[in-house]
Amino acid sequence: MRFAAPDVPAGRWQESELEVEKSRFITWLCHAPDSAAFEAMLAEARRIHPNASHHCSAFIAGPPGEQVAIGFSDDGEPGGTAGRPMFQVLEGAGLGQVGCVVTRYFGGTKLGTGGLARAYSRAVTEGLEALPRRTVVERAPLHLRVDFAGEAEARAWLAEQKIPIEQADYGADGVRLKVGWPSDTPADLTTLETRLRGRLTMLDD
Repeated sequence: MRFAAPDVPAGRWQESELEVEKSRFITWLCHAPDSAAFEAMLAEARRIHPNASHHCSAFIAGPPGEQVAIGFSDDGEPGGTAGRPMFQVLEGAGLGQVGCVVTRYFGGTKLGTGGLARAYSRAVTEGLEALPRRTVVERAPLHLRVDFAGEAEARAWLAEQKIPIEQADYGADGVRLKVGWPSDTPADLTTLETRLRGRLTMLDD
């Protein structure tokens, strides 16, 4: 599976700001390959803005459509007015591995439940407009064995195909390579087998 995710370095985030009826809504967006990355950003938002009224949040720590590694929080706002609308915007954008926090400073004017939901949704929508994105390719392990003479050729071919080598083990019979093959692409090694003149074995494990 291939999907879009935030192109933001680990431990960093993108920030934008929106004002609605004198309330400030500060949107934080990060790459969240796991829930820990999201939690780290949430903790940083709370540290930097200790006097904010709320730190509402939503995250999808997996591919689009993920059902387990997800979450959202209203953080004291009326139920269903912040976290869920934020999550719905992330989900609707087709993004995966994304975390979001919206920090609110209350401006003195109550927005009502509908107004809050619209404000939090808009804060996330506007934040996503400028968010850099990259394509994530889900990969499955594939184990190959080549003789020593064919290792350089195998590495060169894998690099051409943008297939990462995750591990290399050397033994008496040659080199065993563990590679990350795209899970949405059949493992076709015909070209490499031709180059190596049969000195290639795909291992079951």
